Amino acid sequence: MSRSVTPTPAASAPLPQAPRHRRSRLAVGLAIAALAAGLVPAGLSASTAAVSAAGPGASSAPASDEVLPYLDPSLPVAERVADLLGRMTLAEKIGQMTQAERLDVAADPTLVTEYGLGSVLSGGGSVPDPNTPEAWADAVDTLQQAALDSRLGIPLLYGVDSVHGHGNLLGATVFPHNIGLGATRDPALVRRIGHLTAIETRASGPQWAFAPCVCVARDDRWGRTYESFGETPWLATRMETAIDGLQGGPGQLDETDRVLATAKHFAGDGLTDWDTGEGDYTLDQGIARVSREDFDRLALSPYPDAVGRHDVGSIMPSFSSVDWTDDGLGDPVKMHANRELLTDVLKGEMGFEGFVVSDWRALHQIPGDLDDQVEASVNAGVDMFMEPAAGTDPAWREFIETLTGLVEEGRVSQERIDDAVGRILTAKFELGLFEAPLTDRSRIDSIGSPAHRAVARRAVAKSQVLLRNRGQVLPLAADTVRGPSRPVYVAGSNADNIGNQSGGWTLTWQGGSENVVPGDTVLDGVRAATDRPVRFSETADTRVPKRADGVVVVGETPYTEGFGDVGGPQWAYDPADGGVPRPQQTMRLTDADRAAVEKVCAAARACTVLVVSGRPMILPPALVRSTDALVASWLPGSEGAGVSDVLFGERAFTGRLPVTWPRTLAQEPINVGDADYDPLYAFGHGLTTRR
Repeated sequence: MSRSVTPTPAASAPLPQAPRHRRSRLAVGLAIAALAAGLVPAGLSASTAAVSAAGPGASSAPASDEVLPYLDPSLPVAERVADLLGRMTLAEKIGQMTQAERLDVAADPTLVTEYGLGSVLSGGGSVPDPNTPEAWADAVDTLQQAALDSRLGIPLLYGVDSVHGHGNLLGATVFPHNIGLGATRDPALVRRIGHLTAIETRASGPQWAFAPCVCVARDDRWGRTYESFGETPWLATRMETAIDGLQGGPGQLDETDRVLATAKHFAGDGLTDWDTGEGDYTLDQGIARVSREDFDRLALSPYPDAVGRHDVGSIMPSFSSVDWTDDGLGDPVKMHANRELLTDVLKGEMGFEGFVVSDWRALHQIPGDLDDQVEASVNAGVDMFMEPAAGTDPAWREFIETLTGLVEEGRVSQERIDDAVGRILTAKFELGLFEAPLTDRSRIDSIGSPAHRAVARRAVAKSQVLLRNRGQVLPLAADTVRGPSRPVYVAGSNADNIGNQSGGWTLTWQGGSENVVPGDTVLDGVRAATDRPVRFSETADTRVPKRADGVVVVGETPYTEGFGDVGGPQWAYDPADGGVPRPQQTMRLTDADRAAVEKVCAAARACTVLVVSGRPMILPPALVRSTDALVASWLPGSEGAGVSDVLFGERAFTGRLPVTWPRTLAQEPINVGDADYDPLYAFGHGLTTRR
C-alpha cells in the first residue's frame, strides 16, 4: 500500500544532490539484482563478470599476480560488492548478517574466523580490562585480525553505543545527553559533538556508532526520554546534524576520524501508550496505538531527512509495536517484523540504501518459534542481527543455523540474502575497511583531551534552561566585592556526583552514581568559578548562613530504557549496586532532596535550584514558589563546570525547553499543541541573561 510521509519544515526543503557514497549504493543494488538474475551489469570487468556468472560459492583463487576485483580500491564500490558477493557461499553471506557480542567471542577469536561473522558489538559495560583506549584498540584489532583470517578476508564491523560520547570508555569525553543538546537549539554544535565522538570512538577501535536517536519523546514517563532531542519532529529533524558529525560529508566516511552512524529507533518508540510496555516495563518496547496519519507525523517524519539529506549508513528498528487505529485495535505488529514500514516505506518510498540492524535480541519478541521469528524479521527487511548470547545460549550461532535452514527450505530467498549482504558490504567498502582494517591510533591521545572537553563544557552551558529568575538573582556574583561574609552554600544529591550528572549509557548500560568518570561535578565547577567561600552539605544538615547564596542541585539517579520508566522495575545488577535495588524512577524529588531545597531556600539570601535529570521533574507549587531561580540542567555529562559558567555569568543562559514541563504527573503525556495545554513551563520556554 502506498504511503505518504508528512515532512517537517526542514524535510520540506529541496534535497541536495545525493552524496557520492549514496549513489554508489544505488549502483550496488542494481548490480546485486543483476547478479541474482544471472546477468552481468555493464561496466563490470572481465574477471568480475566471470566470477558473477559462476554464481555463489565460486572459487576465489586468483592467479599469482592477480588482484581480485573486490580488493582493488580503484574500482567502483558497486563493482567490488558484486564481485565479492559472487565469490561467497551461503554460509559466508549469513555470517555477514550476524552480529555477536564481544563477550561471546573475546575468549576465542577463531569463532569470528570459523563463522565469518560480519560484526561484533560492545554492549553497555562490555569493556576490555583495563578499560583504556589502547586496550580497546587491541581488543578490536584482535577480532579484526580473526576476520581477516577467513577465506575471503572480509573485515569486521565493530559497533558501540556512543550515544553521548564514547561512554563505555573510561576517560572519554562525556557530552550532554540528547535532551540537553535539544535545549541548545544549535545544530552546528551538535554536528561538532558528533565529530568529536567519532574521533574518540574510531581512535579506540570501533568504526560504528549506534547513534543518534532521532525518536520524538511524547511521554516523559518513558525511560528513554533523555535519548530524544525533544518532543517535536521538527526539533529531532533539526538535530540530525549529529549524523554528519559522525559520518562526515560526501566521500569522507573512509577517513579515520569518522564512524558509521545509526538513526534509531525506527519508528514510534517515543509514541508508545502507557502500560503497554514489554514485560514489566510500563512504556518502553510497548505499543503505539495510533492512526497512520499521526504515525507519519510524529514517528516517521524525522527519517526522510536522515536518509535523504544526511545519508545515514544504518538504521535500527524499535523494540516497539504499532497498532493502527484506522482498522481497529487488537493486531499490533512488532517493528522488527513490519515489512510494510521497513521495506515498503523505509527502503522503498524513502529510498534508504544503507542496512538495517536489529536491536539487542529483538527478533525474539516476535510471535512464534525461532524459525518463525527469523523468517519474519529477515523478510521484513532487517539485514544484520544483533544476537548476543543469553546466558550460555549461543544465540548468534542458533541464528546462523536457523537462517541457513530457512534459505534451504525456500522460506527466505537467496535474493533477500544478497540484498542484505550487499548493503552490509557496501558500508564496509565505504568505510575503507578493506584498505585499512586495523585501528589508526594516531588520534588516541585526543580522547578526553582538554580541547574536546572544552566543546562539551560549551554544550553544557548552552543546554542550561533558566525557568525562573525572580529578582534577577542570576547570574551570581563570582567575586568577593560585596565582602567575604557572602558564601555560596551548595547542597543536594546531584551537586557532587558525576555519575548522576552523566546518566545512563556511561561506563555501564544503566550508568551509576559513583564519581569515577574523569571530569568536574557541579560542585567542582562552583568552587572553580568563584573566590567566594563555598560550603557544601549534601543534605543541608549544616547551618545555612543567612547572607549566603544557596545552590541546591537535585534530580534523578541513572537509568536506561525500561528501568527508567515511571512505574517500571528496579535495577540492582551493576557491580557497584552490591545487589541493592536502585530507587524506582518516579519523576519526583526524593524526600532528602526536597528537604534540602526547603532548608536552603528558607534560610539563604537567594536560593537557586538546579534540576539534574533526564526529563522534567514534578515540582510541588510551594517548592517552586520558595525558589528564586530554577534551572533545568538535564544530564550534562563530564563537564559540570559548564553549569557554573552560566550560574556565575561567564556565559549567558540561552537554552530553551525541548519538552514541555508538566505541573503534575497526571498531565502526562503533555505536548505542545494539545487542546488542554496547561504546563508549568511550555515547550520552548527559557529565560535569558547577559554575561
